[in-house]
Amino acid sequence: MKRFLHIGFVAAGLFTAASLIQAQGAKPLFEEGFQSAKVGEVSEAFMVLDGQFAVGEEEGNRFLELPGAPLESFGVLFGPNESDGIEVTARIFGTKSGRKFPTFAVGLNGVGGYKVRVAPAKNAIELVKGDDIKASVPFKWTSGQWTQFRLSVRKSGAGVRIAAKAWQGAEEPKESLLQHDESEKLPPGKAGVWGMPFAGTPIRFDDLRIVSAP
Repeated sequence: MKRFLHIGFVAAGLFTAASLIQAQGAKPLFEEGFQSAKVGEVSEAFMVLDGQFAVGEEEGNRFLELPGAPLESFGVLFGPNESDGIEVTARIFGTKSGRKFPTFAVGLNGVGGYKVRVAPAKNAIELVKGDDIKASVPFKWTSGQWTQFRLSVRKSGAGVRIAAKAWQGAEEPKESLLQHDESEKLPPGKAGVWGMPFAGTPIRFDDLRIVSAP
């Protein structure tokens, strides 16, 4: 009898643990790591707004790459159309050339939505909407390292709260670095990544992921 009870408790414990793991690892709304993508192409899951985006590869790792010319602002959209309750994560790689620096960003709610932007020339991370900078904090960017991003739009009263962070290295900041409240809901739109190759060197994008953010 004791052996049966022990087995029952173990089974229950395993079921609980499995349930927690399943809840924590809920299926994302969108996920792309490019390892199975065809080099030199862009899949139909992406809406290229402008720029010669294509999948590239280096040392066995594949990524979405924007060439270093022309020197304009380019973007690509992906994922579902949502207005709030959503979070996007991504990582972006860029390099400087002399005193010239790239600028790159991750956004939500389409072209006119919010973006968290790393501006190495300013030593800053910015939360922007269109041409308006809503918040900014100092940021020491290192050329040739991947920068990781997290941006969310959640309901807050009658409006929404936009929260963002960006970092280099393995340790993610515990709290959001940038935050802004809107009194009204934002229009639905896709997530996106953006690159401005002002250094004349390619910009790479990888590990794009969208999840629900209640």
